[in-house]
Amino acid sequence: MSSKPPVWTVLSMIEWATGYFQEKDIPDSRQSIEWLLAEVLDTKRLNLYLQFDRPLSGKELEELRPLVKRRANGEPLQYIIGHTDFLHASIKVKPGVLIPRIETEQLVDLLLIREADKAEKPLNVLDIGTGSGCIPIALKLENMNWNCYGCDISDKALAVASDNAAENGAEVTFFEADIKSLKENSTLKSTKWDIIISNPPYILPEEKDEMHKQVLEYEPEVALFHNSPLTLYRHITEFASECSASLYLECNDKTSKEVLGIAQNYFSGPELKKDLDGNDRFVIALQ
Repeated sequence: MSSKPPVWTVLSMIEWATGYFQEKDIPDSRQSIEWLLAEVLDTKRLNLYLQFDRPLSGKELEELRPLVKRRANGEPLQYIIGHTDFLHASIKVKPGVLIPRIETEQLVDLLLIREADKAEKPLNVLDIGTGSGCIPIALKLENMNWNCYGCDISDKALAVASDNAAENGAEVTFFEADIKSLKENSTLKSTKWDIIISNPPYILPEEKDEMHKQVLEYEPEVALFHNSPLTLYRHITEFASECSASLYLECNDKTSKEVLGIAQNYFSGPELKKDLDGNDRFVIALQ
């Protein structure tokens, strides 16, 4: 590490690495080094503010250097430290599995608010395209009476999701299913679903130019991009309607009104809700 101070402290490392990451066009530069330092020092990120003057040992610096290099090369922070927080769950993530987004947390919050009066009921809740399993795990931790399930087309994602459920002590059932053939899946047909939630691949390939390189180079394309996202929403919405299940969808803000239009063909009075940034992001259709 160049231009090093006489002694590396928590504060001097944060200041130096923040500038270094900014030069490399790394998003959330200060947050990145804080998370890496917290990982190396085995502490919570906010605790760093109580120990700015703490010197870093040679061993800690040796552990930190390769992590800083990986982040400077654009590797997502969550893949480097191997986990991320999602509501009250700690979710392991690794290459091949989509990193949970804050918008998806907001979708789960909306569901918990809307379904709060059913918290004590043994509802069957299904997450279609579960990825890391963050959605059904978070829901199960909030409402232990719910029977939570997640399906995905990726074996790698399902393995990670199962590990995450075990790590969080959440009893969630995961199984393989293709969004394009939901009605033909024997596991899906054998259960009466009360709530269906989904964050399917909703970015068009032509939107790749708008994406940061850390997303394009590291996260799984199959979980992000699809040539016809509206087709996926139609499959999910039709399936939820036939199940008489309430539906919660995360959408691309560019096509969210079209997703709402699809929902209007199957549900009475579906709503389009904004995320915390003011973008049209969620479609909710209640039974």
